[in-house]
Amino acid sequence: MAAAFGDDLAVLQALPDVRVFVPIVALLGEVPAEGDKNADMAAVLMTGADGRQALLAFSSVATMATWDPQARPVPILGRDAAQATLDEGAAAILLDLANPSFTVVETDDVEHLAAGHRLTRTDAGPAWVV
Repeated sequence: MAAAFGDDLAVLQALPDVRVFVPIVALLGEVPAEGDKNADMAAVLMTGADGRQALLAFSSVATMATWDPQARPVPILGRDAAQATLDEGAAAILLDLANPSFTVVETDDVEHLAAGHRLTRTDAGPAWVV
């Protein structure tokens, strides 16, 4: 996915099949007596003011580098990012956090995406197709 999404409905429609980049960062582990450092690699979760956590994902490596040039990009399909969000116990996905108009994919939508459901437009409005 080369460009940021235009609106939330378009994001949810495209997300299952597009590649996003999840940032992986090094976390300092234990420092043994010899002075060597151990580092663990981890996906980034952000905690909101309400205590809920969200997985970070970006639509391009350039967008991710704007957020943190040291983070390592891991390409993953959007539906897999949704599953990773649930696996990590997070409630949402923050897409393109470095942009002024980032997208929040909330819990219900994350669950639908992880389950392989598709969002479509209907005369009655958007609906998830199971």
